[in-house]
Amino acid sequence: MRRLLWPILVLAALLLVNLIFTPGFFSIQLREGHLYGSLIDILRFGAPLILVSLGMTLVIATGGIDLSVGSIVAISGALACLQISQDQGLFAAVALALGLCTLLGAWNGFLVAAVGIQPIIATLILMVAGRGLAQLITDGQIITVNDPAFKLIGGGYLLTVPFGILIVIAVLAITVFLTRRLALGMLIESVGGNAEASRLAGIRARGIIVMVYAFAALCAGVAGLMISSNVSSADGNNAGLWIELDAILAVVIGGTSLAGGRFSLGGTVIGALIIQTLTTTIYSIGVPPETTLLFKALVVTAVCLIQSQAFRDKVFHRRGRAAPPRPVTEEKVRVST
Repeated sequence: MRRLLWPILVLAALLLVNLIFTPGFFSIQLREGHLYGSLIDILRFGAPLILVSLGMTLVIATGGIDLSVGSIVAISGALACLQISQDQGLFAAVALALGLCTLLGAWNGFLVAAVGIQPIIATLILMVAGRGLAQLITDGQIITVNDPAFKLIGGGYLLTVPFGILIVIAVLAITVFLTRRLALGMLIESVGGNAEASRLAGIRARGIIVMVYAFAALCAGVAGLMISSNVSSADGNNAGLWIELDAILAVVIGGTSLAGGRFSLGGTVIGALIIQTLTTTIYSIGVPPETTLLFKALVVTAVCLIQSQAFRDKVFHRRGRAAPPRPVTEEKVRVST
């Protein structure tokens, strides 16, 4: 819980800043059976990032990285919209898109675990090729669809709550159960801590690595469906652009080490909410569009520095107390003489 203290404080500070510039920021209203409000919008628009960040958390926990999730987001939306536009049916379109995304993630895991390619290189290949594949699927055009059932995924409501939020809750609950209630989380942390020692201990490290990359791609695929569904179209060039960087930032802000090992799913969710709330704050306080990315980078840098214990010790001139000298016993004096 102590690791989550600073991310929670940063998120609370951002929310308070929005409240200062936007009176009634915390108000939630029920209109026509749907919940509306700034907080609901943060959760709804942040849902794709939360999904991608959850998958990225497990990849980073194994000591890897996945730069291809943005391209997978584009592939998922492009393939689903193409299938729907050709009257293939919603279920078939979603199943085909998620199946391809999972297969591409497993391919990343195979390159890392079996071939031995560095994760940043293996996923960089798909980051570049995947964006081209999305362009091929859409033929370089924006595919527009008009399917109410497809619209539900990212832009619809169920039981007054945006459907995307319910998807995130379901995926988060399943992930927490698999990694914290079962031994899977411990195995992932073991592989991230020392993959070779895990293998010698009888853990199938390669299988776990392939699995987490496939899971990350599956989460990115669902996020791609939500993004394309929300705008009822697929843009192979811009969909999911740079979302992989926001996901990595969310994981780091949440307290998961890039070196691998222990991870925090709760911290990742808070980190993703910080990124999304920061975007909302930028628009609320009227930051000029040309300086938006710079402002965002400065704030994220400040957040990471605040979380650093070494940085806080330097700023506040904290020094660890030296251990008191051990008393010299009579026996030590006799030995030394």
